[in-house]
Amino acid sequence: MSERTTRVGGSRFLYEPFDANTARIEAQEQVNLERWGSLERRLSRIEELLDRVERRMWLAVTGMAGFLAAQVAYSLLMNSQ
Repeated sequence: MSERTTRVGGSRFLYEPFDANTARIEAQEQVNLERWGSLERRLSRIEELLDRVERRMWLAVTGMAGFLAAQVAYSLLMNSQ
């Protein structure tokens, strides 16, 4: 009978064989998950920044349109007097 089956208790790592390929694959999967999570966080941050830039651009465009409308209205009022 083998030593593996007769021992009771203790760590399973003492008695089971270590498969380096499986450990390497699991480690690579964990690294890939962390990289994917980091990429998603960076992309969400970029999307937030783009939303802020878009709001600022629309504010500038509407501000300029309001300014031009006020200038046109002012010039019409001054010409009619």
